[in-house]
Amino acid sequence: MRLILRIAMVGFVAVMMVSLASGQTDTAGAKDYPGLSRMPGYYISSFDESPFDSYAFTITEGGQEKKQTIEGHRYTYRYDLKNDAPAASALQIIRNYQNAARAAGGKVSYEGGEGGDRSTTVHFAKGGSEVWLDVHAMSSVDKVIFLTVVEKQAMQQDVTLDAAAMAQGLDNAGSVAVYGIYFDTGKSEIKPESEPALTEIAKLLTQNAALKVLIVGHTDMVAGLASNMKLSQARAQAVVSELTTKHGIAAARMTPMGVGPCAPVASNKTEDGRAKNRRVELVEIATQ
Repeated sequence: MRLILRIAMVGFVAVMMVSLASGQTDTAGAKDYPGLSRMPGYYISSFDESPFDSYAFTITEGGQEKKQTIEGHRYTYRYDLKNDAPAASALQIIRNYQNAARAAGGKVSYEGGEGGDRSTTVHFAKGGSEVWLDVHAMSSVDKVIFLTVVEKQAMQQDVTLDAAAMAQGLDNAGSVAVYGIYFDTGKSEIKPESEPALTEIAKLLTQNAALKVLIVGHTDMVAGLASNMKLSQARAQAVVSELTTKHGIAAARMTPMGVGPCAPVASNKTEDGRAKNRRVELVEIATQ
């Protein structure tokens, strides 16, 4: 009987050890943010990802703490320390993230807390994007690292005005803004995801054979005025070329015009405002 009980206890302990070990592996589908390794001995206990979201990062400006909201692709992690792993101090954790950001040419925008509860905000450039990190390290009791990563970017506009709505906008105001035409930063090549908006513009012009329009390119106020004026003109011309070559619209019905940042519809002080200012506008050329 004792032998049976001993065997049963050994089996129970083995099952418990397997159960504990399996609870210390990364949650299904989770992986570290690309190019950013984790602290040794930690596993991802919680993970969430959103293609477009926002996060209010704590920064220090003029000696004062404030919040700066960054929008873009957001990743949220919780790292827990494995049972048999030595714990790093909270200071050691945030210094590691700060040094990694500096090594990538980035900077530390905030550091706070003390003892076993510390946090930091860092940001750096990666592949043409600005990446922001919020790190909150707890080492006194829970041995947890909370990490939020946001790849700063403007939201891709998924809802596009159809031809009828564009026609109504022209009738009511003589112009209509189109936000579904995309370009990479500083470039004038139209991205493939712009096709739905271009199709609706072509439909508008096809259904209204007498309609002639200015294709007006608008930019935000990032970079100099001269470069933005040149860029907006190139983007307007790219739209005209696309409608002519791929949709059969006569070039004579469209006049490209770039006005750069000269006609904003929102403040250029925020990313949301700058996103609204980056647009293509149709302006009806009135006929007698």
